[in-house]
Order: sequence, then structure tokens, then C-alpha cells
Amino acid sequence: MSRDRAGVGSAAEPTDQLAMRRANLSRTLRYIRANGPRSRAAIAAATGLHKTTVSSLVDELSTRRLVRETDLEYSGSAGRPGRGVSLSPDVGAIGIEINVDYLAVHGTDLTGRTVIQKRVGYDATRGDVERCLADLTDVARRSLAELTRRGVTPIGLTVGIPGLVDAARGVVVLAPNLGWHDVPVAARLARTFGPKLWIGVDNDANLAALAEHAGGVAAGTDDLVYLTGEVGVGGGVILGGRLLRGADGFSGEIGHLLVDPGGDRCGCGRVGCWETKVGLAELLRRAGPGAADGPDRDSMPDPHHRIRQVARRIAAGDQAAVTALAEIGRWLGHGGAVLVNLFNPRVIVLGGYFAEFADRLIPAAQAGLAGLTVASTARRCHFVASHFGFTAAARGGAGVVLDRMIEDPTGFPLAESRPLAAV
Repeated sequence: MSRDRAGVGSAAEPTDQLAMRRANLSRTLRYIRANGPRSRAAIAAATGLHKTTVSSLVDELSTRRLVRETDLEYSGSAGRPGRGVSLSPDVGAIGIEINVDYLAVHGTDLTGRTVIQKRVGYDATRGDVERCLADLTDVARRSLAELTRRGVTPIGLTVGIPGLVDAARGVVVLAPNLGWHDVPVAARLARTFGPKLWIGVDNDANLAALAEHAGGVAAGTDDLVYLTGEVGVGGGVILGGRLLRGADGFSGEIGHLLVDPGGDRCGCGRVGCWETKVGLAELLRRAGPGAADGPDRDSMPDPHHRIRQVARRIAAGDQAAVTALAEIGRWLGHGGAVLVNLFNPRVIVLGGYFAEFADRLIPAAQAGLAGLTVASTARRCHFVASHFGFTAAARGGAGVVLDRMIEDPTGFPLAESRPLAAV
């Protein structure tokens, strides 16, 4: 019995054969993704599959437009060289994040190439949920069309939301800063785009953490926490290389850790949440008049606009802005120590506006963390600044679609067929 067919019994043979076929398609894609273009013979040798099996698998993946043949690959040994097989740039995915004051889009193809990346100012608090969903649908439609115009067929879309998300149902249970309650985002988008497009919805910090783990400053670090650093503060937690979701999928709401019982009221309705100490709104409040509301605030709610205002004031020696950042850094260390004591991560990745001011925030945050962690080894955890800015969650959203496709290539409709020319 061949190695790739071991364990198949006759009683449930058709079902088992289909399951094994899916597993082998995934195994082939994962190998190519991790190692780059390889000949069919090299894939067979590395995966333990028979050459004829690999040839059949590659043919099916080619039909699905998930791989393509490359130039001749020479192994350096005697014999006939084989064509390399690489991931195809013909299919891809879109990630969209809708937040309090912006919309971000990231589109990528299966090779990991960024095809679309943009962020626009958007005030999600003005108007009702229906208007936000209509705008979200419009952005999704235009982004999918742009991906298609650039020669990439979209197979899925993931939306990132700052709040509690039932990812299995695609429902936003609660997004306090948006004012959303029980919003069926996936179902609404499915009405427009139909069953051929896979649609997912998840917490923005979870998606950002996945993006960082896959290809950010902490790539390959299997124990990390990502902090969003926006008007609200969320966290994505990865332990042992896997995203921590919790019993109901709502883990990571670390912005609502109680850190000051006598503090300010949070958007969630409680008092003294960590978000009220380190969120962007708090920085703007502490920085003083003019930081939160510039002359064109109404027409330009983009967070980068307000961050630049604070940066200019710091460069000019404005003491209120300098003191505000020092206090934010102190509270970052305070809450970061709680996370280290709970999860023992190796890295805490600062996203959003935290990353913009990392040079001023990290020293104070690191000092606070060192003084409040219990285990001495936990002090090896360090803060780092994300390079993805305000598009991390959108990037992670696109990645989720492609990861799902890699794990089960048969779970997605065949991409529209066209000649598969070698590159």
C-alpha cells in the first residue's frame, strides 16, 4: 500500500479518499508556500507522496489556478530537469477594517504580493448602522473590482471590526465605540456578493495579531500580544503559534481591563478601563487644546491627521504633548505587565498610533513592565513597534482567506479558468 494511501479502509473508502485528496492538496500547497517553487519530483521527495500522486495533485491545483509552472528548475544532479511549480498570482483576497475614524483595505494575491493597500478617513459614528454597512459594501465592491482589474480573481473577503465578534456566524455582538449591537455583517455582505465569495468577520486585533505573526516585526514568534492603539484599544493574543479565542470567541478585549477604579467612564459603560488611559482619544485629550480638533477635523477624521498634529507639537517642544506621551507610556507598561503575568508572551507588538510614537512610549512602557511583572523571566518580554500601521487588521483579514484556502483548496469554487502559461 502506498504511503499516501495508508490507513484507507474499504468501508468508508469514497469518503476517506476525498478527505485524503483534500489533505494532500493542502500538503502540496503548504510545502510550495513554505519553500518556494519546486519541481514535482522535489515535492514528492519532500512530502513523501508518490510522483504520480503529486503530478495529479498539481494538475488539479493548476486547474483551480492556485499554482502555475515556472521556468526550468535544475537540481545540480544528472538527469532531466523538471519545471518548477509555484503559487499562482491569479487568485487573491481582500481584507477590510472599519474603525471609528477610518476604513482600511488590503488586497493580496496567493504569492503574498500586495496588490491594493489604502486607508481613508471615515467617521463611523456619524449616522446609523445601515449607513455604515452600505458604505462598507460599497468599499468592498470597489476593492474587489480593483483586484479583478489588476488580474487577480478574488476568492474571499474578511472584515475586521473593533469589538466582540462571533466569527463563526459573522455577527458583531458588541462594538461599543461604533455603537453596534448584534449586527449580522457577513449575512449583509453575502446578499450582495453571493455564495461564490467566501466572507468572514473577525475582531480587528485578532486579525492584526495574525498578520504580525505571519509576516510582521514578530514573524515566527509563537507567543505574542498585539495592541491596536486606536480610539479603542484591543488585543490579539497568540500562544503556542495559535490565536487565543476563548470559550465564546471573545478573548482579547484587553482595553477593558480595570486599571483605575476611580478613573474615567469608558465607551463600554464601565469606569477605569485601560482604554481610557492609553487610547488615542486620551492622548488627544491630554495633549491639550488643538490636538483633538484641528480646524479641518470635521472634514478629515483620519487618525494620521491628528497624530501629525501631536507630532508637530512635540517637535516644537510643547510640554503638554510631551507629558501626555510620557503618561501614556507609563500606563502602557502598567497594563502590559498584566498581560505578561497572564500570558507570558515574548513580544508585545504596538500597532496604530502606539507605533507612530514608539520611540517615546517604549522606554516608559518597558520600565513599567519590568517593575510590575512577577516572574523574573517574564521581564524578557519586550515592546516592539509594528511596521503595518493602521492597515494591519486588513492585511490579516486577507491572509485569513488565503490560509483557509491553503488548508482546504476544495472548499472554494474553482476560479474562472484561463490558460495557465508558464512565467
